[in-house]
Formats: sequence, C-alpha cells, structure tokens
Amino acid sequence: MSRRKIAQSLESVTLILDSVHIRSGGGMKIAVYVVLSLVLVFGPSTSEARNEVLRFSIEEALAQQGADSRLDDSIRLFFGDQAVPAIERKLGTFTANKKTNGFNKSDMEACNWTFLAAMMSLQKRAAREGGNAVVNIQSFYRKSEFSSASEFECGAGTFVVGITMVGEVVKLAE
Repeated sequence: MSRRKIAQSLESVTLILDSVHIRSGGGMKIAVYVVLSLVLVFGPSTSEARNEVLRFSIEEALAQQGADSRLDDSIRLFFGDQAVPAIERKLGTFTANKKTNGFNKSDMEACNWTFLAAMMSLQKRAAREGGNAVVNIQSFYRKSEFSSASEFECGAGTFVVGITMVGEVVKLAE
C-alpha cells in the first residue's frame, strides 16, 4: 500500500473516530482505533495478490489420470518446434484460453488440469475446421509467447489458475 493511500486511510479513520468519540464520550475511541489500525496494516490488499507464471512438463500433463479418455486420438498435437509430418492444408491459428479454480489444489494439479482443458478445446476446434492436427502449439499467457516442445506456461493467482495456448490447425497429408 502506498504512503499516500495509508495517509488517506488514516485520515478517514480519524474522522470516524472523532464521530465515535462524540457519540460515545470517548470510551470506544481507543478500541476502534486499534481494530481499524490492525485491519489497515495487516489486511490484504490487491497490490499483494499472487500472480506467478509457472512452467510445467507437457509430458506429465498429458500423462495425468483421465487425459487419455478426454483427448481425441484422431487429432494429433505438436508442441513448439517438434517435427511435423507433411502438411496438406493450413486451416488457421486458434487460441484456447482456460481457467480453473485453484482452491485446494496444488499449482501443478490446477495447471495440468487447465492445460488438458486447453488441449481439448484446440482439438475440438481442429475437428470443427476439418483438421487432423494442431501444430506449433505454444503458451501465450498474458500475450507473452513461450514456445517449447517440453514445457508450457501457466498463470497461478491467489484463487484462479489460467492458461492461454495458441496453435495452428492443419490437415496432415495421409
């Protein structure tokens, strides 16, 4: 919290205390001042909210329990600069932006779950567009590109975990 905001808050507290003092004869002033001061000093502020960008293994995320049954085997996924078979036709670049509640989950668990949801979204888009693969998949969290064949980026906040992935839907030659 900035000094200016603290000064404004203390000024507001003083005004409140003065009105309490007038109404109560001053007996409550100290107790109210102590409580309000503790709230101001130790209370959470938005400037202290957690917002970390973390990296996790693509392989581990795809190997998590339930991933096999949720992903479509007929639409292949290629990350970063992985070698891709011959492309017959490019169908467009698409984004998957997914979030989940991070409460009571480890960062890895929440990020892996969100990554899986993003891959499912890209695969569904590929199917709608007539593609059979998504290539050059990369992280695009907060519009910052991160391309890797082995890792993805995930944003972990105090309560929400988010991920943005970008990939190019293609039709691979058969």
